[in-house]
Amino acid sequence: QVQLVESGGGSVQAGGSLRLTCAVSGYSRSGDYMAWFRQAPGKEREGVAALAIGSSNTWYIDSVKGRFTISRDNAKNTLYLQMNSLKPEDTARYYCATELTGGGILAPSTYAVWGQGTQVTVSS
Repeated sequence: QVQLVESGGGSVQAGGSLRLTCAVSGYSRSGDYMAWFRQAPGKEREGVAALAIGSSNTWYIDSVKGRFTISRDNAKNTLYLQMNSLKPEDTARYYCATELTGGGILAPSTYAVWGQGTQVTVSS
C-alpha cells in the first residue's frame, strides 16, 4: 500500500520560498499521476500542480504558474513542490496525493491516496 509523507512547510514572509517534499513508500503505479493540493481554512481543497509519472508532463493552476514547480526524483521516489515568490494567499495546508482513479488531474475527488499535509503560512 502506498504511503505519502509531506514535509518542508513553515512560515515565511511574502516573496520568500519554500520547497515541499513528499516521500513515497510502498507500491506506486508507473503510469500514475502525483499531485499537490492545498486547503485554506474555510475553503475547499484545490489542486495546485500535478505530474504524470511516466512522461513528466505537468499541470498547474493559473495562480501559481511561473512561481511553483512540481518535480519528482525517481531514484528517491520523492515528489517536490518548489514554491517561489510566495504570497499571503498561498497560506494553506498542502497535501500530496497519488493513484488517480479517473477524472480531472487537479480534482481532489479523483485521487485515492493522500498524505497528512504540511502547513505553509505566508505573512505580508
